[in-house]
Parts: sequence; structure tokens; C-alpha cells
Amino acid sequence: MSDNKFALPIHWNDYEDIAMELYEKFGDDFGESKIYRIRFTELLEWVLSLPNFAGKREESNEGHLEQIQSAWVYEWRDNQ
Repeated sequence: MSDNKFALPIHWNDYEDIAMELYEKFGDDFGESKIYRIRFTELLEWVLSLPNFAGKREESNEGHLEQIQSAWVYEWRDNQ
């Protein structure tokens, strides 16, 4: 998805799309326990740097970041 210039923009509520992008970026370097230990400030920067991400920093909140973490764990589990 990240190499596709025609991909739809990703927004804060697109938790599964964000999780898939993060898994593609980091692969198995981050397992379940490591994903849940990521600081939200760091996660925020990673999400903002994803290709096709159209959300704004000021639109983020703790709930979005928690949902992204959970979706990322499920994405990691699905690929094990």
C-alpha cells in the first residue's frame, strides 16, 4: 500500500490501515510487549511520518493512539 501513489489518504480513525503501515515499516522488530511500551509521543511521530497519512498532529488524542497500538498488536499477531 505504501508504494501506491494512488492509495487513499489515511486518517486518525483508520486504525487498521495505520497498523498495517507500521507493521510493514517495522516488521517483527516490535512484538506485542514492545508495541505496548512505545511512548505515545514516539508513536505520534511515526504515524505522522507514514506515507499517505493525511491526519494532523492537533487531531490526535490518546484514544486514537491506544486504538493504533491495539490494532498494531493484532496485525503483528496475524503475521506470526
